[in-house]
Amino acid sequence: MSSSTLTPMQRYAAGALFGLALHQAHIHQTCPLGFPSDKEDRISNGSSNDSVSDDPQLWAHESSGLLRPIFKFLEIDKKAWSGLEETAGSSSPKHHVGALLRSLSVSEEGAESSSEAADKELDLAKAIDAMASSMERTSHNVSKKEKQCEYEHKCREKLSLADTQSRSEEENTTNVENHQEKSKKPSSIEQAHLESVSGFDEKQVEEASTLEYSRKVNVLYQLFSACLAQSSEESKKYTQRRGYDAQHRVALRLLATWFDVKWIKVEAIETTIACSAMALKEEELKEQSRSPKSSLAKWKRRGIIGAAAVTGGTLLAVTGGLAAPAIAAGFGALAPTLGTLVPVIGASGFAAVAGAAGSVAGSVAVAASFGAAGAGLTGSKMARRIGDVDEFEFKAIGENHNQGRLAVEVLISGLVFKEEDFVRPWERQHDNSERYVLQWESKNLIAVSTAIQDWLTSRLAMELMKRGAMMTVLKTLLTALALPATLLAMTDFIDSKWAIAVDRSDKAGKLLAEVLQKGLQGNRPVTLVGFSLGARVIFKCLQVLSESENTSGLVERVVLLGAPIAIKNMNWEAARKVVAGRFVNAYATNDWMLGIAFRASLLTRGLAGIQPVDVPGIENADVTELIDGHSSYLWATQKILDLLELDAYYPVVLGRVAL
Repeated sequence: MSSSTLTPMQRYAAGALFGLALHQAHIHQTCPLGFPSDKEDRISNGSSNDSVSDDPQLWAHESSGLLRPIFKFLEIDKKAWSGLEETAGSSSPKHHVGALLRSLSVSEEGAESSSEAADKELDLAKAIDAMASSMERTSHNVSKKEKQCEYEHKCREKLSLADTQSRSEEENTTNVENHQEKSKKPSSIEQAHLESVSGFDEKQVEEASTLEYSRKVNVLYQLFSACLAQSSEESKKYTQRRGYDAQHRVALRLLATWFDVKWIKVEAIETTIACSAMALKEEELKEQSRSPKSSLAKWKRRGIIGAAAVTGGTLLAVTGGLAAPAIAAGFGALAPTLGTLVPVIGASGFAAVAGAAGSVAGSVAVAASFGAAGAGLTGSKMARRIGDVDEFEFKAIGENHNQGRLAVEVLISGLVFKEEDFVRPWERQHDNSERYVLQWESKNLIAVSTAIQDWLTSRLAMELMKRGAMMTVLKTLLTALALPATLLAMTDFIDSKWAIAVDRSDKAGKLLAEVLQKGLQGNRPVTLVGFSLGARVIFKCLQVLSESENTSGLVERVVLLGAPIAIKNMNWEAARKVVAGRFVNAYATNDWMLGIAFRASLLTRGLAGIQPVDVPGIENADVTELIDGHSSYLWATQKILDLLELDAYYPVVLGRVAL
């Protein structure tokens, strides 16, 4: 049951807005922002005659389990549920958002004292701002940047001389045949977001800007709570929903964009609820051995602990035992104690958030999401589970572990000369997810990477580069012409090692899919980022997930960089549908080394690492200006991710192609 200060009308408006955002997020899987599809045009013009109830594939459909639990938590009249679903799935937001925003501003007679409710909302907003500020401070680390610069310098000194060509030559020869026509840059992505997708007019934008910030935070707080408040009964009914759903998180991203609220504030909401619920439970466990007159009794008398009870049994049942070590440690391994949490958000702030934390803390979904632990990932060494995979291990990086973070990132290197190359390319990344690198098949990856490097430093390769012939070689590959015999002879020794590495990457992808399906990440939304063969691991994972049931809520975002993946006959469409949010293919038209290594297919099926992928919903980022050669991804990946602004809901223009 909701403990919201929102009135019934405001809760109805919040539920309706969330439904609209959820359906728009579903549309954007195959219709990126700023590039309307026929389907979106029909909805925007109000000409769609299809009923939501007739299409069980829609996120807004009852069978998805994505909306009705939200409506139930918000205590919206059950009779209105079907109508809200139909509105979400068959209407453009521009027809409703303005009125719904106005409804959020209106108070009702007989409701809780407006001044008292406003005070509570203000306390909540202050608490969230304090948590967001704390998270921002911990995300910036000067020493990390210095280490990354040092790593880049070392890599460039060792590798880039053999894998580069002059900029002047590149600029003169990168007009490679088979390239698809470049998309036109919209003048402003934000403008495209407002005009092409949401259809907001100036009045509706004004409605969003005049809605009080504290009310926006309160609405987002209640909606996030609703996303987690899944009862055991609902868990049995909606078996595809486990924990914090990636589709819910994408809808919250869009709604925060409509509200003009920074995403870190939503991350602060996630962390505040997670930390407060677990901290409260830790204190409750300690209370069992204390006197009734202890300081905790004061919290109990205020109804906080009683509301925020999370049973260890529920955690164990849903996480499959992942939380057992944390429970044994009194939850201290998972979240801050009250003593460390209260100073961050303040006593009044803690009182404001505790009610909401309590309203979801006993749910099945929140328990699954709180399997925060990385014990699930770092404890899983799944070697030899599939074929010949000898190494498959997750390693925690960053400072966000055991901090109640309800999103996970898995980062995968695919060009590796030393074991440190699994970790170093990702160390400077500053976001608020719980982050892991995947160390896999290091022996084979080092072997193929070294073979490529040896070839690059050979006399023939150096002579070809000196003559500026490598881009001609790439054009030859793309047009399916035969390579010169001397070049073929020199690359033969790469082939066997490359073939083994490709085979192992596909098998590692199957293992990654198994990990995610088992929920070893704690049933939290996952972002997958990989370069070179690491990108292939991710793509294979998505292919496997697309062939399985109940996998649509696992993966939130995907970024593939320099991917050795064919474009034709690889069913990119199916892989795209598994990813709830943004799916980025970053490519470099000058990456001739990738073309040579992948030449077995003569590239007649296309190659994602050097070309855009013409599939609806795939955002193509031309990173040629940042890449001197395939090895550049070791140090340039972080720069590319910074430019992509993954925390933004909308696509970002990068290079010469609009995402």
